[in-house]
Amino acid sequence: MQLSHIRPVSAARFDDPNLMSTAGLVPVMALAQASGLLTLADQYLSVPTDKGANAGRKIGSLIGGMVAGADSIADLAILRHGAMGTVFDRPYAPSTLGSFLRQFSFGHVRQLDAVSSRFLCALADRTSLVGGCDTGRVLVDIDDSIIEVHGHSKQGSGYGYSGVRGLNALIATVTTETAAPVIIGQRLRRGACGSPRGAARMVADALATVDRLCSQASGASGDGAPKVLVRGDSAFYGHPTIGAAIRAGADVSVTVRLTSTIKRAIASIDADDAWTPIEYTDAVYDEDTDTWISRAEVAEIPFTAFASQKKAHQIPGRLVVRRIPDLRPPKDQSQGTLFDIWRFHAFFTTTDPNDLDTVAADKTHRQHAVIEQVHADLKNSALAHLPSNSFSANSAWLVCAVMAFNLTRAAGTLTGDPKLTRATTGTLRRTIVSVPARIASSARRLTLHLPRNWPWETAWHNLFDNTFGRTQPIVA
Repeated sequence: MQLSHIRPVSAARFDDPNLMSTAGLVPVMALAQASGLLTLADQYLSVPTDKGANAGRKIGSLIGGMVAGADSIADLAILRHGAMGTVFDRPYAPSTLGSFLRQFSFGHVRQLDAVSSRFLCALADRTSLVGGCDTGRVLVDIDDSIIEVHGHSKQGSGYGYSGVRGLNALIATVTTETAAPVIIGQRLRRGACGSPRGAARMVADALATVDRLCSQASGASGDGAPKVLVRGDSAFYGHPTIGAAIRAGADVSVTVRLTSTIKRAIASIDADDAWTPIEYTDAVYDEDTDTWISRAEVAEIPFTAFASQKKAHQIPGRLVVRRIPDLRPPKDQSQGTLFDIWRFHAFFTTTDPNDLDTVAADKTHRQHAVIEQVHADLKNSALAHLPSNSFSANSAWLVCAVMAFNLTRAAGTLTGDPKLTRATTGTLRRTIVSVPARIASSARRLTLHLPRNWPWETAWHNLFDNTFGRTQPIVA
């Protein structure tokens, strides 16, 4: 792209009070308001002193700034430019919002958690945010990630398993066959804490939220839907976490560590015909035999988890094992091998073999990696930083970031564009939120004038019309 020779740019001035750079916030925040965000925050938050006043509008400002791309308290100034003060009532200054967050205690963060779960249910009621949760398989994933911070003044920061100073964010997501991942639980923890700490409570709360979502979608108890499947990596292979999922009526699919017990179980699979080739890296499908020609194979055996613990903690299920050739070069390059050396990956599952056979169970478990994309999405948005020295303020920031994530996802489902329905929040921000507009006033009503030939004009109009009820039929 080259600058115009005919009309060269000769000056630039920040002097137009009728322009706004994020016109997409209008339908997005209208959706949030219609879903009761401000009312829920006013109802459940009891932040003290004058800094906690008007909690609903302050939470709305925080989430609106995050949807627009703010990843620090200073970035919330994006809400106070041009025509934003005309379109929105009294956008708060970043200093006011920072003082509000610093008044939070752990109890106030839990109150905000209650706002988040109820806001998610309201969004799901108005959009297809978790479409298919009442008819298809529902997958709940749990995982944690280290959010890097710098300096010793950050409360709770420490060196965890990643080897960097940070705070530990534990999240749980729900995914269906037709909907992209949505966050249903979040908790900020000390940077040096172990991954499974608090995971049992997180799983119980997440499954309770899923049950409400499925019941809300089906209009009944949701008993006809398939069981929920909770997936996790080896850090969450323990009775507290798995037991919490089983007590809530869910199945589990959790990676196991290669302990001596697991190695003995794998060694008991001695029959070569027990292994089935699967679709994996470099696999080739043979249409004549209707099988995969692959170096990766799977097998399974019955297995009882936590057999060394008391009987109440023992959980029967299946151990599904995937093996691939170990292609790492041997230490002695001159010495060849007489047979293949395998690398094993095993996970424990309680799913019904008639519902998910060995191959399907392995493929379903590998899709647990989708939660890593959610973590990356958050870190590319509001969780690029944890902006405060106060641990409780950062915890509240995490909850607001999750609500902004879910709100942006819900807005994407209203665009009617299949690509935007499953797009990342960064893509949604670029296409439907960060749209410049000029406001014009007539008869005490505002009209947004947006750029001609905007590539996502149809999607933006669909969001606007669905949010403001323009698609509803006129009833005489």
